[in-house]
Amino acid sequence: MAEAEAMQLKEEGNQHFQLQDYKAAIKSYSQALKLTKDKALLATLYRNRAACGLKTESYVQAASDASRAIDINSSDIKALYRRCQALEHLGKLDQAFKDVQRCATLEPQNQSFQETLRRLNTSIQEKLRVQFSTDSRVQTMFEILLDRNSEADKLEKAANNLIVLSREEAGAERIFQNNGVALLMQLLDTKRPELMLAAVRTLSGVCSSHRARATATLHAVRIDRICSLMAVESEEMSLAVCNLLQGIIDALSGEDKQEHRGKEEALVLDSKKDLKQITNHLLDMLVSKKVSGQGRDQALNLLNKNVPRKDLAIHDNSRTIYVVDNGLRKILKVVGQVPDLPSCLPLTDNTRMLASILINKLYDDLRCDPERDHFRKICEEHITGTFDPQDMDKNVIAIQTVSGILQGPFDLGNQLLGLKGVMEMMVALCGSERETDQLVAVEALIHASTKLSRATFIITNGVSLLKEIYKTTKNEKIKIRALVGLCKLGSAGGTDYALRQFAEGSTEKLAKQCRKWLCNASIDTRTRKWAVEGLAYLTLDADVKDDFVQDIPALQAMFELAKTPDKTILYSVATTLVNCTNSYDVKEVIPELVQLAKFSKQHVPEEHPKDKKDFVDMRVKRLLKAGVTSALVCMVKADNAILTDQTKELLARVFLALCDNPKDRGTIVAQGGGKALIPLALEGTDVGKVKAAHALAKIAAVSNPDIAFPGERVYEVVRPLVSLLNTQRDGLQNYEALLGLTNLSGRSDKLRKKIFKEKALPDIENYMFENHDQLRQAATECMCNMVVNKEVQERFLADGNDRLKLVVLLCGEDDDKLQNAAAGALAMLTAAHKKLCFKMTEVTTQWLEILQRLCLHDRLSVQHRGLVIAYNLLAADAELAKKLVESELLEILTVVGKQEPDEKRAAVVQTARECLIKCMDYGFIKPVS
Repeated sequence: MAEAEAMQLKEEGNQHFQLQDYKAAIKSYSQALKLTKDKALLATLYRNRAACGLKTESYVQAASDASRAIDINSSDIKALYRRCQALEHLGKLDQAFKDVQRCATLEPQNQSFQETLRRLNTSIQEKLRVQFSTDSRVQTMFEILLDRNSEADKLEKAANNLIVLSREEAGAERIFQNNGVALLMQLLDTKRPELMLAAVRTLSGVCSSHRARATATLHAVRIDRICSLMAVESEEMSLAVCNLLQGIIDALSGEDKQEHRGKEEALVLDSKKDLKQITNHLLDMLVSKKVSGQGRDQALNLLNKNVPRKDLAIHDNSRTIYVVDNGLRKILKVVGQVPDLPSCLPLTDNTRMLASILINKLYDDLRCDPERDHFRKICEEHITGTFDPQDMDKNVIAIQTVSGILQGPFDLGNQLLGLKGVMEMMVALCGSERETDQLVAVEALIHASTKLSRATFIITNGVSLLKEIYKTTKNEKIKIRALVGLCKLGSAGGTDYALRQFAEGSTEKLAKQCRKWLCNASIDTRTRKWAVEGLAYLTLDADVKDDFVQDIPALQAMFELAKTPDKTILYSVATTLVNCTNSYDVKEVIPELVQLAKFSKQHVPEEHPKDKKDFVDMRVKRLLKAGVTSALVCMVKADNAILTDQTKELLARVFLALCDNPKDRGTIVAQGGGKALIPLALEGTDVGKVKAAHALAKIAAVSNPDIAFPGERVYEVVRPLVSLLNTQRDGLQNYEALLGLTNLSGRSDKLRKKIFKEKALPDIENYMFENHDQLRQAATECMCNMVVNKEVQERFLADGNDRLKLVVLLCGEDDDKLQNAAAGALAMLTAAHKKLCFKMTEVTTQWLEILQRLCLHDRLSVQHRGLVIAYNLLAADAELAKKLVESELLEILTVVGKQEPDEKRAAVVQTARECLIKCMDYGFIKPVS
């Protein structure tokens, strides 16, 4: 009964539909759906109700009903088409397109389906074009960001999209043209940290590498507002604003390396005024109490990076002169800050060190004595002007300033120590009852005793004072600094075993106490840093360093400190590791000069028994086991200003010492050592760059480049390795660089092109002439890989050079490895170009004899390569083949070809037989049945 009633309701619905009473039709179909379970009828009812939905513009309901019909019968063409129509009206064009595509597949001749298919395809393409046009994307992002009702995740996504868009030139230009800077300033006004951060990062993209946009942005946002954003407590925001300012400075000064032409050049005539304004605001930030420690650090970073000349060959140092005249006193004020005094500015652990580095860089950037005298006078006036008999706080600040300068330009600091009252004030502060005074005085004494002559003076005058402080004070911070002072004085003799300053065993006791403090996690980081400072001096003693590397908890505590935000510790950690690995420079001892020195009763430096190679190797093993590589990798990533060129050199020395044993290189690579060495090889002191490049060569020589230097990073390794192919470098550096390049050139043609582009080929060729067997072999092996490259082949094809002759002659050498490499190169060259096959017969009269020797060689790999060369010559030309057949080579090929092809000889025998088949093809020989 129910089924019959359902059928009747369906018919009623159809009648209502024909009369265009769609609401009544829907009511009938809905009632019928409740009464039936017949699948065919259900599908019809849903399909019919979907038609009503289309007519009444209830597109969501229509799509839903059509889907239910399709669920029952997936080939229901009417339901598919109705769902397509509903989805099109709902704007879901891609889903509608899929439905009509299915309809057209079921009924290819249906014109209505074909027309809908064409229309939807056009609509989708237009929608995609609009949706992905940069203008639309920028507009959409801003609409979401400025809508107060936008959801949090939607806001975050829009902000990140805007940052990405700004990094593309088209996107940056669109943002700028669409009033983007004003809209981004509105985001800055929202006071919502995540939106403000996104706005700053987007502005960075807009300004990057575009002088006109950078100038307009600077004027619109204003430098004072930019600096106020950088002054906040948030490290993330402060760093983002620092990057924005750096991008603006690079664009204005032309450091972005972009060529500005036409309108772009005309828009910005002179950016010096803007650059000067930025410098003034940065200097003002240094002494403002409203600026956070993070903001002060970023201001110092920007000054460090942009004021001193990057290359002393540039004559103009006007920026440095300007900063000295207008800002040196402000920098000195930062250096003289004492954290425990109430007048202290907000600082981080790195602030004073960054200021000391800036003073050092400015001083080094001066060109003549009058400029240095002017610099010194400003410092003298600042310090002497601070002294006040009535105000002990001012005296402490004056001594703290001297201490800070001693960490920068040491010669200048030494001169300031000679000022009347400075040393006396240090001694007076040491005897003060106030702990802050003692703290500053002890630090100043430590920094003052760097040179042996001055250390000797302090040993005479200050040791008793430091010992007294060490014994009497209950403050751990002062105690540890006094101990470091004693450590430094105790190591004044350096590595010279005979020049120990203190009694036997004293340095070991000092080191034991330093290690104890280092492992005490309850002491604050800055104080534990001084324990590392003490070890940096004491580890010049081999007994101390041997004990230290056996104390795994102390080593790991030092590594953990190196990874903390306080980066002022890096130099001390690097120095300690250099001492432990003996990677410092050691003067070569000439026996005759030692005898002469003894005869004239001069002091002769003595090596400690534990500084011999066996002990050093054992220390390196223990350091690697304790995780030294990951600590070094973390140190290399440190902020650029803190990571000075001297520190980079120390890190490069340690890496080189660690890479000495080939078995350890896999561990170093696994912990990121290969990646960390690349920046050390490209930036820093000349010595540091060479050491890092040598360490890279050691890794590249034995490691899989895809693992050691993944991705695009492998191409950055080429230049450091090529820099070692230099007559000024020693033979080991040349040899290992060639091994590294051989390994790289065997990986891909892109790498071979990079090596060729770095102009390494002439150097590789030079080492192929070298008298040293290993160098010649390494260079030839490298050339063997390089000849696969077309540009290298063209060098061999060129007329008027002896490159091919050299390779042929090297094939005739007695050294198996050299022959193997040369024969490999010749095999590839003759396979690549017929011209080189003819050229080979012309370069030397010995060519045939050399070829025959290769084909008879005892070493199968050499013999195989010789036979490949013979095949290439036979295949090149019938006349050339005839010449070979008439020689003894035919007999050699016959003998080799008749051999039984066992597993080892299979390739050799097969190649010989291919040569004989080639001779048969020419008709020079006939097969014997």
